[in-house]
Amino acid sequence: MSMSGYRELFDASITDPSAFWADAAKCVTWTREPQQILDDSNPPFYRWFPDGELNTCANALDRHISERGDQAALIYDSPVTATKRTFTYRELLDQTARFAGVLAGLGVTKGDRVVIYMPMVPEAVIAMLACARLGAVHSVVFGGFAGHELATRIDDARPKVVVSASCGIETSRIVEYKPMLDTALRLAEHTTPRCVILQREQHPCDLVEGRDVDWVQAMADAQPVDPVPVAATDPLYVLYTSGTTGKPKGIVRDNGGHAVALLWTMRHIYDMAPGEVFWAASDVGWVVGHSYIVYAPLLYGATTVIYEGKPVGTPDAGAFWRVAAEHKVKALFTAPTAIRAIKKEDPDAALLADYDLSDLKYLFQAGERLDPATYEWAAEKLGIPIIDHWWQTETGWAIAADPMGVEALPVKPGSATVPMPGYDVRILTADGSECEAGEEGSVCIKLPLPPGTLPTLWGEDDRYVSSYLRAFDGYYLTGDGGYIDEDGYLFIVGRTDDVINVAGHRMSTGSIEAVLAGHPAVAECAVIGVADELKGQIPRGLVVLKSGASADGLTTELIDAVRNDIGAVASFKKVDIVGALPKTRSGKILRKTMRGIADGKDEPVPSTIEDPSVLEDLKKVLKG
Repeated sequence: MSMSGYRELFDASITDPSAFWADAAKCVTWTREPQQILDDSNPPFYRWFPDGELNTCANALDRHISERGDQAALIYDSPVTATKRTFTYRELLDQTARFAGVLAGLGVTKGDRVVIYMPMVPEAVIAMLACARLGAVHSVVFGGFAGHELATRIDDARPKVVVSASCGIETSRIVEYKPMLDTALRLAEHTTPRCVILQREQHPCDLVEGRDVDWVQAMADAQPVDPVPVAATDPLYVLYTSGTTGKPKGIVRDNGGHAVALLWTMRHIYDMAPGEVFWAASDVGWVVGHSYIVYAPLLYGATTVIYEGKPVGTPDAGAFWRVAAEHKVKALFTAPTAIRAIKKEDPDAALLADYDLSDLKYLFQAGERLDPATYEWAAEKLGIPIIDHWWQTETGWAIAADPMGVEALPVKPGSATVPMPGYDVRILTADGSECEAGEEGSVCIKLPLPPGTLPTLWGEDDRYVSSYLRAFDGYYLTGDGGYIDEDGYLFIVGRTDDVINVAGHRMSTGSIEAVLAGHPAVAECAVIGVADELKGQIPRGLVVLKSGASADGLTTELIDAVRNDIGAVASFKKVDIVGALPKTRSGKILRKTMRGIADGKDEPVPSTIEDPSVLEDLKKVLKG
């Protein structure tokens, strides 16, 4: 198998990381070019470009004006409000510089924090870029998080200003943000003196006199401000990991390494050129939204899409194809969950015929494991490369991918392909020794991590070490299990707590899920390990059917399929057909929560859940 182009890049990044990333850094416009590339004087705290200086907003907007001022920078497409709007680079810069003036007028300066609690509207992007312009640190909290969860993040970030909106809009309901914001500010110990509120006509809210400022009025009075240079190692943002039940973990992203890494990925992983249209169908509240709705496309001079809608129901399962066709999207990046939802509603992809997708060259998948059945469906129906890639909130960009801008490597369904430059991925056993090819273990990354990854946690260096670096000295622990095959391909089998022990046999629930997902009647599925007196744990399946599929005899067929593909050792004897699976708003299935319920624990409802009623309905099944 020839992988010469990829191998040359990857080997260069490992043998001489400073030279590799110094070359990549030439794509950034620095106010002071870094002379030192990697500061490794204080391991395990490594810092990239420590003496460099730049402004991320200036790199994303100002530097493109002479060449791309009239090019579309941001396309807003909102089927839930029947609104579409395009911002050129010049218009987006004008709005951003003005909103930076609003924040500056409220006392925000370099290093101050601003919490952004917004729906999927252009103003969310403008607020993020405005913070970057001032050298302030933004912390975006997913719009619609409950008051308590928002309060914990406010207390950790200690913002000078909160930027929010009167409401968010789901497919069939209004989500009132202002009451949740008011609750959060009441619960928080930290006092936030000022709030900027975007009033949406679908549901305006009352403002608190002396505290709340109307977005439109404030913008009318604001003076634009110039970008403030910051150190490459200064924080650009703090993003709290989803699903946290205790004190949230604030992932820090610095300015310099972030810009260098994201620019590198746009060309080498996503095969984009400046001026082309990139669409990450995610949310600005998640890391994908930070990296690939807001920063990477704009840093690169591409056009980005912000979509306020769903893959199905706004209005149908052709929504993604409509957006991709209408805006001439070259690369679409979304979660496998979205594709499974489309597949469930339109299993024959009949709605594809309504749209001209000749501009769509790639579908990138991340967020959770891309099962082979979903991969094969998308590949067959779309007829374009389907690229599974794997990364984390902590890393900010792909750990493993198929580098389409370098060379398209042969696909192995179920694999996220190969480690990207800078990521020295090793599979380790419990005692820290390296696994053989094909042997499952803990997926770890040898330090230092490449630019753009987390340098630490917000205000918690010790917690950063204990959470990620203590398990194996000199390695970052990803928390995922997997293996590397004889060709160097990385397979992620799931979080390490999704590896179950059935009568002494370690087995990944992902391998059983792959069998279930391969059945033509199954739209999506989850397998959890539940406690068993005799065997320690046994796997239990939950499946959602495709639209129009029959349940007759299905459970027997699925149990037989697992027995045939994996063997009796799996002890797979129970599978339930359910209406839906509980998920976070980013599309991750809540396996840990379901496992706890099945084991009889009093599991709290995670703050990140998309629809709590789904979990309530499942409780009766899981306890049965």
